[in-house]
Amino acid sequence: MSHGDPRGASAPGPSVSLAPVAFRPPLRERTLDVVVTRGGTVESRHRVHAAVVDAAGTLLEGARDPLTTTWWRSCAKPFQVMPLVRAGGFEQVGWGVTELALACASHGGEPEHVALAGSMLASIGLAAGDLACGPHEPLAARGARILRESGDRPTRLHNNCSGKHAAMLAHALFRGDPTAGYEQEGHAVQQVARETVATWAGIAPDGLGLGVDGCGVTVFSLPLAHMALAYARLAHASTHGDEPARRIVQAMTSHPFLVGGSERFDTQLMEATGGNVVCKIGAEGVHTFAIVDRGIGFALKVEDGSARAQFVAVLALLAAYDALPSPLPDALREAAVRAVRNTRGEQVGDVFISAEPLGAYGRASGR
Repeated sequence: MSHGDPRGASAPGPSVSLAPVAFRPPLRERTLDVVVTRGGTVESRHRVHAAVVDAAGTLLEGARDPLTTTWWRSCAKPFQVMPLVRAGGFEQVGWGVTELALACASHGGEPEHVALAGSMLASIGLAAGDLACGPHEPLAARGARILRESGDRPTRLHNNCSGKHAAMLAHALFRGDPTAGYEQEGHAVQQVARETVATWAGIAPDGLGLGVDGCGVTVFSLPLAHMALAYARLAHASTHGDEPARRIVQAMTSHPFLVGGSERFDTQLMEATGGNVVCKIGAEGVHTFAIVDRGIGFALKVEDGSARAQFVAVLALLAAYDALPSPLPDALREAAVRAVRNTRGEQVGDVFISAEPLGAYGRASGR
């Protein structure tokens, strides 16, 4: 496999400036805190931080602290794979749109995901044992049921990040670098990914915090506003002549099942919006997404990491920007205002955005 050009691999798109971005205060402030009620009384409260940014770097809205720093986790995947796409590596290994979608995915470990990850590795002469990620139960209920009924145990291919890891291995081979240790901070693949993330997020590379993700690969911490900027730039670039950005957005939005899976939120959201929202879930209550045709990026963090508050907040932001279909499909409607149910299936409360600062009485004063 031929050696790639590391300069081409990390080159920015035409809409991206190399200069770090310093954000001004948000033009507007919004309350996104989520409350959980039971019997008309607030039982739990979730603090939500968020940033809404356009491709020019304007902080349009903030909730709580839009500059709070947290780990980007799996939301960074489109930018981690971008160096390989930009350098022509996908053509070199014979991969197409489905492989690109899986490289950006936190997939559900369903048979289709596992088979595609396996074929990606086979096409570059590698196997599941070459992946640095460990095995875990499929994230999709369908995937878990199929695996359970088969009597098999999960493999590394079932890991929701197996597509990302396969692409990183391909990038190492494309560059002519060792595949051993490809997941580690000092490896060339991770260094180029770090530069790419920093460029699109408008932050200096040494301004990114570094750690180890759940799948074992290098992970980045940065302010929410910079995460939102990266997605705003990605969306804008995808419609303004940057071919790698277009390919990444098109892969994710045209194959949403591969990005998530059956009954997975990102899949349902991209399907419902006809591909005009590109979105990526992260762990511990982090989500980044963009309205493609408007080049507006969003990033949010549920402070306590709660997923039950996360999806409610994502949909509230998109609704505020008229980016959701009306009426909402059933699956998204249930996520927008979630019901609290007991073991008999009876509704005993709600999960919803509070219109008042936390500490105010939930539904009585907030809706």
